[in-house]
Amino acid sequence: MDRSAPTLPPLRLSHATAASCLGHGLAAQAAALRAGRSGLKPCDFELADLPTWIGEVQGVDAVDLEHGPVPGLGRFDCRNNRLAELALRQDGFAQAVEQAAARHGAARVGVFVGTSTSGILQTEQAYRRRDAQGALPADFHYEGTQSNASLADFVARRLRLQGPAQVISAACSSSAKVFATAQRMIAAGLVDCAVVGGVDSLCLTTLYGFHALELLSPQPCRPYDAERKGLSLGEAGAFVLLERAPARPAADDVLLLGCGESSDAYHMSSPHPEGLGARLAMQEALRQARMQAGDIGYINLHGTATPSNDAAESRAVSALFGDATVCNSTKGATGHTLGAAGGLEAVICLLALREGFVPASPGTREADAAIAGPQRLRYQLHSSTCAAGFAMSNSFGFGGTNCSLVLGRADAWMALGGDRR
Repeated sequence: MDRSAPTLPPLRLSHATAASCLGHGLAAQAAALRAGRSGLKPCDFELADLPTWIGEVQGVDAVDLEHGPVPGLGRFDCRNNRLAELALRQDGFAQAVEQAAARHGAARVGVFVGTSTSGILQTEQAYRRRDAQGALPADFHYEGTQSNASLADFVARRLRLQGPAQVISAACSSSAKVFATAQRMIAAGLVDCAVVGGVDSLCLTTLYGFHALELLSPQPCRPYDAERKGLSLGEAGAFVLLERAPARPAADDVLLLGCGESSDAYHMSSPHPEGLGARLAMQEALRQARMQAGDIGYINLHGTATPSNDAAESRAVSALFGDATVCNSTKGATGHTLGAAGGLEAVICLLALREGFVPASPGTREADAAIAGPQRLRYQLHSSTCAAGFAMSNSFGFGGTNCSLVLGRADAWMALGGDRR
């Protein structure tokens, strides 16, 4: 790897938060990941009658947007934005953004967030309330709910920000790609810092859509397992405040060091069997971070638990990393949160680096010997302490929309000569 290659300056993940089926806030995520606890349960969502398991976030329906911290946001009321609000309330995140806006100015803080279906559940419910002429109810607001732009608009208004606000909807890589967008916007001088992340909520469209594709598992999903049968859908909200890294960051600061994106367009819903697009994304993330594959101590795999996706990713990862790097998927704990997966798993990597552990892989009983094991992947089933200085998070979506992120502890980055790059 050419460590002299042009790159973008590192960014500090100065604050983070998340809400998933594991609980609300960072402490709940970390505790469950250490313990190997899954938040999946048999599907009982809405009117769905499907033999599958889901990762549902508790307390979403109790969130009141109209009378929340910023009154008058009722037109954004839908499950997706309520889930966003629930996440924003955790870990002092909204207060941290307020302080950042006070330092930089509200117009200098960007909002770049990912989602796949936004508030489509609100539309599903509205269609069930059509009148005799088929008209949708008067209280249905498409722009504030189902529109993909709704999420960025809501988050910006909720946090009282006036900078650029954008939603990226690129299937399952959506909220990983926002890190790259923010990185470019900050490097170009258009913003000084950014709120990034993603929110995706459960809805009948995705449940029945993945059922039609025959991708839903009838049991809790088992990523990389020899008997994996498909994915379990989940929902989550995750946010990170990205700021320029100081010249002398604290030792346990976590930095965004590299973003790699690719679009292989091999197939509408299947990855390239050799994972070529995934490999390109990982290579670019390493190049931008000016790192060798051997520098990475932990990989959070995309690991959806579908037969073809896990096999393709394993080929791409083993081609670059061999069996030397500890890796696993945390989707057995959270389910596949689709447009929120990249953001949630970046936060999981942040926790792993900062607290010095590798998360467990609930659901996976025996790694598939055809894709993991000697000369393939060093897939880890159980949580363990780990002094990894650098982690990679993979997010690969339908249509070959791939994104890999390299995160690192500041002390490890400094030891590689980061302050002299």
